[in-house]
Amino acid sequence: MKRGDLIRHLRECGCILKREGGAHSLWVNPATGEMEAIPRHNEIKNQLAKKICKGLSITDP
Repeated sequence: MKRGDLIRHLRECGCILKREGGAHSLWVNPATGEMEAIPRHNEIKNQLAKKICKGLSITDP
C-alpha cells in the first residue's frame, strides 16, 4: 500500500501527526492516546499497515 493512502486513512479515522522523525513519523489516536510509528517508505506492506491500524485501535485500510 502507498504511504499516502495509509496516511489518508489515518486522518479519516481521526488520528493526528504528533511529530516527524528522521526515518519515522509518529501518529497518535487522540481518542485512546495510543501512538504508532509510520516508516518513511513509499510502499508499506499490507501486514504492517494492518498492525499499525490495530495499534491505533482503528479499522483496517
